[in-house]
Amino acid sequence: MAVTPLRLLLEGLEAAPACLVTVESTQGSAPREPGAWMAVFADRTVGTIGGGHLELQAIDEARQRLRGAGGPPQRRYALGPSLGQCCGGVVFLGFQVVGGADLAVGSALRVRLMPPRHPVALFGGGHVGHALVRVLAPLPFALTWVDSRDGIFPRSVPEGVQCEHSDPVQAAVPDLAPGTRVLVMSFSHAEDLDIVAACLRRQRERGDLPFIGLIGSKTKWATFSHRLRERGFAPDELARITCPIGVPGIPGKEPEVIAVAVAAQLLQSLGTGA
Repeated sequence: MAVTPLRLLLEGLEAAPACLVTVESTQGSAPREPGAWMAVFADRTVGTIGGGHLELQAIDEARQRLRGAGGPPQRRYALGPSLGQCCGGVVFLGFQVVGGADLAVGSALRVRLMPPRHPVALFGGGHVGHALVRVLAPLPFALTWVDSRDGIFPRSVPEGVQCEHSDPVQAAVPDLAPGTRVLVMSFSHAEDLDIVAACLRRQRERGDLPFIGLIGSKTKWATFSHRLRERGFAPDELARITCPIGVPGIPGKEPEVIAVAVAAQLLQSLGTGA
């Protein structure tokens, strides 16, 4: 099971305190965005604020504070010649010593560090589906994994993955969270077609699925397009479907290669607001 940096931090705080280093704000070019964080323990670190000399100086500052040294809650770091980094910007880092008292469920620390996650529905528990779950687990997605078959899901899944048995499989579409990005790759072309049709019907009613991706070739999509038109869907509706899926220019067809290409496409959709 994949373990998130937040989980590692919380588990570590059960035994020892840490100094939390957070990117509070930036000016110009910087290695990480505001909100990025790193927890510095006496003997290890969890997370990253961008690496390089900036991170080394932050770790040294954090360990001094763990040893009782005082200091302002925020420090300014210019990413110029003095740090040997050519980003050229300025980073403001916050420092806060945290410990076991910050572990309460629903604590401000948990809420503050919980990364925002975008809902994704993955229909299909085949080889590519399994590879996608592993790739998406550490990324900013909350994954609902859906299949019509009993016993298809592994006993252990990464944190943040919810498995759902649905028969018929397309019955899960109306209950998806608003803003869900949908990936369709079931074991059956007939199921794939029903899922896509259910997504298009939801788009007619609510228009709240920003990405609908279907695994397959251009030939598969030509066949699906014809059958969906027979079901009454117009060309402008069919244009909302992405098939084939995955960023272009990656020729491999191994499950892991497809998974990386699809994950990259989902990340692109976050930036474009697709």
